[in-house]
Amino acid sequence: MVKAAVLTRQGGQLEVLDISLGDPGPGQVKVRVHAAGVCHSDLSLANGTLPQEVPAVLGHEGAGVVTAVGDGVDRVAPGDHVILNWAPACRECWFCLRGEPWLCVHAEDVARAPYARLDDGTPVYPGLGTGAFAEETIVPAAGVVRVPDSVPMAQAAVLGCAVQTGAGAVLNTARVRPGESVAVVGLGGVGLSALQAARAVGAGPIIGVDVTEAKAELASQHGATDFVVSGDGAAKAVRKLTGGRGADHAFDCVGLPATIRTAWSASRRGGSVTVVGVGGKANIVEFSALELYWFGRTLHGCVFGSSDPEVEIPRLLGLVEDGKLDLAALTTATTDLAGVNDAFDRLGTGGRTIVTITS
Repeated sequence: MVKAAVLTRQGGQLEVLDISLGDPGPGQVKVRVHAAGVCHSDLSLANGTLPQEVPAVLGHEGAGVVTAVGDGVDRVAPGDHVILNWAPACRECWFCLRGEPWLCVHAEDVARAPYARLDDGTPVYPGLGTGAFAEETIVPAAGVVRVPDSVPMAQAAVLGCAVQTGAGAVLNTARVRPGESVAVVGLGGVGLSALQAARAVGAGPIIGVDVTEAKAELASQHGATDFVVSGDGAAKAVRKLTGGRGADHAFDCVGLPATIRTAWSASRRGGSVTVVGVGGKANIVEFSALELYWFGRTLHGCVFGSSDPEVEIPRLLGLVEDGKLDLAALTTATTDLAGVNDAFDRLGTGGRTIVTITS
């Protein structure tokens, strides 16, 4: 039995309960989780914005050490340090063969099947296929990416989602170039990662946008040259900082209609707008036919930073080694499994809360 933060009903609180995992089956890996980041997607699963079978162990941004492997697994071995990959690609579907593994049609399959049981025998599902808010988890072999032992677990964890998603949006989806202007709306862990990536490629100016002036210093630490408080005048303020045109690239890291419209209006004519935040299906964004034509902007959706973790994680670690990304700065709070609910309440304050699970 292992301790885990379990969601027993959507809209309810996570409870620390005992779950039974068993041994890894063929093609599976058991991981002792050391650290997990608290992501807004976990909250969306908990509150019902995103669908989730229950009971479920949430948490998808995790890092730990392999403790056992099932038959046929040779890519990792017990003792290896790994990052959990919540979107393991099959490498065989149409999207994977096209070179777009982040759109794999089978990436969510593992999340739909129970992987553990409560002490009364009730099947338990792994949130986003990983179940990282637990002392241990079992995932498919493709659900882990090996990292050097020298990478601190808390830093490895944020690579699993926040950094791949935010930096990937800048590096892969929008392909920001040196000297281009960037506006990032929403400065949580993903937005701060986007700021860092924009700085890493030499973009400028880099404008952080968030609801409170208290985020200004945090934005500056992560690469913003300017800060704008979001609201009705935010897009106009961004245009003023970019020669009256608007940003070459605007990123929405929230996923709400108002923030998407802010990013849209803050971008220049002919600019690029990338929607990184995950909104609900009831959140409707409207554009007039005239503005779509007249402004000539490109609107991108962005799944997992358009990243292939097998390629992206070594690349990002290279940027860390070169001093261009600061993973440690993304952690603004720590807690234990019992503190996940409180961490959900702090999501709007910026950065990442890291759940320290095992030492």
